[in-house]
Amino acid sequence: MAVQADEKQVVAQNKKARHDYFVLETYEAGIELFGTEVKSIRKGRINLKDSWCSIDGGEIFVNGMHISPYEQGNIFNRDPMRVRKLLMHKREINRLFGTTKQQGLTLIPLSVYFLKGRAKIEVGLCKGKKNYDKREVAAQKDAQREIERNFKERY
Repeated sequence: MAVQADEKQVVAQNKKARHDYFVLETYEAGIELFGTEVKSIRKGRINLKDSWCSIDGGEIFVNGMHISPYEQGNIFNRDPMRVRKLLMHKREINRLFGTTKQQGLTLIPLSVYFLKGRAKIEVGLCKGKKNYDKREVAAQKDAQREIERNFKERY
């Protein structure tokens, strides 16, 4: 089955982010990468688990994103944990900077995917969950699962 040119090809997701944070808004950004990093991402050798975004000097960066070195690469392999620049419009960056400073929110990478052959990252404007919030969400999921199970048995 061939992949459409306009189709999103998700490579990695940060499942921990949705567990630890309420995602209020999402934004799409490009990532400034080198050739061997793109090849490694295409193979799925990327980890977003403990990554976060920071805004410095009007530019946005992703920290803690691990891209494993490309096996067939040589001297062109980069540091797997290096800070990578994200590509967004200046207006969006300034808006995000204002909201993170005023409301105490944080920027968390949610997923990395390819769109029309280019690597993109989905960044979420997030608010931290407390332990009781996490328990409440788990209880709601359990209740929904039970309702679906009962519905399936009846019909």
